Amino acid sequence: MDNFLISIGCFLVFVLVCKSLLFLYQVLRTRKQQKALLKADMPYIDKMDGRQFEMYLQILFRQLGYHPEVTKQSGDFGADLVIEKDEKIVIQAKRYGYKNRVSLSAVQEVYGAKAYYRANQAWVVTNSYFTKQAKELAAACDVKLVDREDLQELIRAINPTFEAKEIYENITPEARKCPTCGKQLVVRQGKGGRFFGCSSFPSCRHTEQISKQ
Repeated sequence: MDNFLISIGCFLVFVLVCKSLLFLYQVLRTRKQQKALLKADMPYIDKMDGRQFEMYLQILFRQLGYHPEVTKQSGDFGADLVIEKDEKIVIQAKRYGYKNRVSLSAVQEVYGAKAYYRANQAWVVTNSYFTKQAKELAAACDVKLVDREDLQELIRAINPTFEAKEIYENITPEARKCPTCGKQLVVRQGKGGRFFGCSSFPSCRHTEQISKQ
């Protein structure tokens, strides 16, 4: 009987130790992921607008040995960047709120850009994720999808000498007009960071987040 009770006690201790180790593993894993996220500059990438994200990718791919070129803001035929090394690659850059998924229209557009620019490959790069339909179409059209985790791994792998914070703070966001009065929106600094404010303030008080898509 004593041996039986000792065995039960040992088993319960074993279970508790296993659960404690599992909990510790989960905590350490979460911390590791958070550190990796910060190292990859993702918080600042999430704050960028589309133009800043394109400039960031241009510098990133240059450090990877490519010759990158950002296309003109209008009439780009579905490509935001064209990069070349051994092959020509067209890229559509999608800076989204990471909870918003990139749809199949991005795949359609970059697939058309591949033909227009006579490129060998077509990629869609985002700080977010892709819808199921986008993944299915990309697989059928041979379009490469680079999502948030892929981008994070890419940044960490090359350990770039620049930081996303530099791009976010020093590259002027893409110009846009106030939807309320039609005047130009300008970048302003507030307690919560930078934002777009109407140039006709105070007669017009319209504001927007810089990262608004």
